Amino acid sequence: MSDDIPDGTEDVVGVLTERIEAHFGMGMDQLRAAVALEPTANPDATEVVKWHGLLVDSQAVLDRAEDDLLAALETQPSEVDDPTMGLAQRVNAAVTARDGRALVVRWLLDPDAPGKKGLAAERLARINRGVRKGPAVQTSAPHRPAAAPASVPRAGRAVL
Repeated sequence: MSDDIPDGTEDVVGVLTERIEAHFGMGMDQLRAAVALEPTANPDATEVVKWHGLLVDSQAVLDRAEDDLLAALETQPSEVDDPTMGLAQRVNAAVTARDGRALVVRWLLDPDAPGKKGLAAERLARINRGVRKGPAVQTSAPHRPAAAPASVPRAGRAVL
């Protein structure tokens, strides 16, 4: 995947959606349905669907932020006020979030991406194979004997 993320003149979500569909050989609706039906069947597809959904959400946030900024700019005199600058910063943040998610989708689709091959990838795979699926911490009280044996002296007391 040597292509860079498209400029603002192209539809980032549309381009990546086409790449996902080509990669998995089915449309996004079919892929989402397949992942929903059997999320563990193809972990790569599950991750791509998850991140594509986040990408779509961030594009919607960006679209709203841009609309709000344009509406504010239409009412501005020659100088931009602080609330409008705040809207511009909101647009910048939305672009950053969208582009970050787009990069994750691209990385997920690229089998030769950094970190997917080599020693680091092998170590990560070994670690993930050894991960247990139970709770991370003990969720029940440990088993303790009903009473301590009478012949064991307590610390700090003399035995008579």
